[in-house]
Amino acid sequence: MMAFITPFSPNFRVFVAALLLAFAAGVHAESGIQVKAAELDLEEEVYQLKADFEVNFSQAVEDALNKGVPLNFTVEFELNRPRWYWLDESIASAQQQIRISYHALTKQYRLQVHEQQQKSFATLAELKTELGHIQEWKVVERAQLRKRYSYEARLRMKLDLSQLPKPLQVNALTSKDWNMESDWYRWTLTP
Repeated sequence: MMAFITPFSPNFRVFVAALLLAFAAGVHAESGIQVKAAELDLEEEVYQLKADFEVNFSQAVEDALNKGVPLNFTVEFELNRPRWYWLDESIASAQQQIRISYHALTKQYRLQVHEQQQKSFATLAELKTELGHIQEWKVVERAQLRKRYSYEARLRMKLDLSQLPKPLQVNALTSKDWNMESDWYRWTLTP
């Protein structure tokens, strides 16, 4: 027996609803990291970085985190002075290590920056919001910059696969589910 779906049949509505749900799930399932905004503010003769990232975990990364596997992220910043006659001059570079983990006993997520600042969160959504927000990170002193030049600032965030447990590293290196690295975000700084 053959069934036909017409635009007026109840099966057609179910079919369209299923397609829309599949499309919405596909759009939502995209994982990775994106830099939304970044800027350098001068505070007491030191430029401080403020940045916002959008962080979306793949199902494999989220499952590993919820099973107690700590994840380490690296935020990289570079400041260069472009030169037309030679290679760009490197003015400053900095890295920030961020470690996130889940503790089943307390049912809390933890975020730790540079082994000093630690915060706890009740939900994964709160943790991702905080992970994606960098504020007051001192990256370069004003004395390193000259007023007559323009500088190119670059920023990115990535999941550090080398910090995963060894059995997961093999899987992570061969799976796109673990590829969490933003593109370099670039902007111009004129002191």
